[in-house]
Amino acid sequence: MVALRGKDIDAFLARPDAARPLILLYGPDAGLVRERAEALIASAVDNPDDPFSVVRLDGDELAAEPSRLVDEAMTVPLFGGRRAIRVRAGSRNFASGVETLSEMEVRDCRIVIEAGDVRPESPLRKICEKARTAVAIGCYPDTERDLARLIDEELRVGGLRIAPDARASLMALLGGDRQASRNELRKLALFAHGEGEVTLDHVMAVVADASEMKLDPIVDGAFGGRPDVVETEFGKAMIAGTYPGVIISAAQRHAAWLHKSALAVASGTPASAILEGGFPRLHFSRKPSAELALRNFSPARLLPIIDQLAAAALDMRKQPGLAAAIAQRTLLSIAVNARRKG
Repeated sequence: MVALRGKDIDAFLARPDAARPLILLYGPDAGLVRERAEALIASAVDNPDDPFSVVRLDGDELAAEPSRLVDEAMTVPLFGGRRAIRVRAGSRNFASGVETLSEMEVRDCRIVIEAGDVRPESPLRKICEKARTAVAIGCYPDTERDLARLIDEELRVGGLRIAPDARASLMALLGGDRQASRNELRKLALFAHGEGEVTLDHVMAVVADASEMKLDPIVDGAFGGRPDVVETEFGKAMIAGTYPGVIISAAQRHAAWLHKSALAVASGTPASAILEGGFPRLHFSRKPSAELALRNFSPARLLPIIDQLAAAALDMRKQPGLAAAIAQRTLLSIAVNARRKG
């Protein structure tokens, strides 16, 4: 069974085994799937932009004629050299073509298949895990160690170090999608260029809104006591391919902001002053929802919610296949709790 784990994945990606030209990349982290696919294609051919060297196939179209995968893999290049095939799997089944190809001797051609979070019993995954000429690589959201390494890697390129408090905040803002995390880090490095060290102010100014405003309705619906809004907007986010961990991270940031703000209100600061000022500043469209949340939740009521969100984030890392269910259940629970008085 050839399903790589941990350090074996890094070793294979660094030096792919020519005896295993058929590679399946799958998992909930679409950015990591793309990143690894691009690296594997780049190392397989002399020029990944050359259409004669790289053939791109759509999985749903391939399902109508699975044998085409075999034909493409066995084609001898007109001008010689190495070739690669990149397949984007869809909802239709083309496993028969993969199975046929896995039983053949393929020379000078690497086949990289990008799939979503396929189940262990799916034909495509079972074939690639069992065939001696294939390998299956799971692509899951980064762990804390992965994120720490990614942060250091990207900032090192810009000659930057990072302050401990900035690192802690940055870790909480990243991790749902490798490509999105890398993009945010490159934007941060550009923003802090020439300053030597990335500070908390840099992180809050550049990365704090990485969740994007499309997540705000979900979070505001939860803290505003609107389970119907949570359910509808969460469903839209899942259809759009948003990783559930990004939504929970946005909810954690908002819960922390609400707790800090609720403490200030309890100490005599007018809610209007908090909504108009403070850091990070709220988008004007969110102020009515934030004001409602401050009325709904006292500092004491927010503490168990902060713990609940932290537990959900941990459970999602332990059980990535249940991430969506865990996130939705947690947010609906907060929305129901927000309706209660006291």
